[in-house]
Amino acid sequence: YLKPLTQLVVDYLEDAGIEVVDALSLEVPDNLAVARLDPTDLREHWRKLDLTGADALVLSACVQMPSLESIQAVEDEAGIPVLSAATATTFRILSQLGLPTVVPGAGDLLSGRHRDPTAA
Repeated sequence: YLKPLTQLVVDYLEDAGIEVVDALSLEVPDNLAVARLDPTDLREHWRKLDLTGADALVLSACVQMPSLESIQAVEDEAGIPVLSAATATTFRILSQLGLPTVVPGAGDLLSGRHRDPTAA
């Protein structure tokens, strides 16, 4: 996201009662270019954030950004749950379909340990 869109996402989360302790914008204006970004670069980008007091890390809030292959590696190193727009969407879809929320190597959210309180 560009900085103004990142701020909109931060504001949305904070309006929902989620404290955002830090945020980073990659400043890539073209969605097609975002889709071509190397997901392994996320393993370095997160280090620029001050995660003091953070309970979790959203590695990517954009479904266009490939991130899945970095989720588990960053989670293992950061020591806190790591998720992305894609893993959150996958969790919700699996939950709503009544399927196990297990995707090996996709982080804590998709470990099968969590239940969607709104699922049928």
